[in-house]
Amino acid sequence: MERLDKIGNLTPHSRGVNLVAKVVSKSEPRSVGSQYDQTRHQLSDLLIADDTGAISMVLWDENIPKVNAGDTIKVSNAFVKIFRGKMQLNLGRYGKIEISDESIGEVNTENNLSEKESFRQGGFRRFSGPRRGRTQFRSRQEE
Repeated sequence: MERLDKIGNLTPHSRGVNLVAKVVSKSEPRSVGSQYDQTRHQLSDLLIADDTGAISMVLWDENIPKVNAGDTIKVSNAFVKIFRGKMQLNLGRYGKIEISDESIGEVNTENNLSEKESFRQGGFRRFSGPRRGRTQFRSRQEE
């Protein structure tokens, strides 16, 4: 049995996310250009929720017709990224989405993680000592 995450526990750094949620809403697909291969793709925005919270999720191309508003879904191996300062769940190349027969009762849309300002993509760097390749400076007392 794989570990199931709760939406309310997701962070901007969550990877390998597995969860069961309800599709609260789904936008009409729209055509967007890819910054990577300059081709056109279809994109649809979802709002998904469980009992702990809600988050926006993006579906691309062949995944769009797999789910509709009101469906209970199982998401496997997804990741959270920051898009325009907000958290967003993505499947990426290795993620998977499918209809689930699990029952979900009331969902919590009040705790919408995508409505809260999040950290920038890069975040803060943690200092881990001197960087390689840089000159080490010593105080005059040490010389």
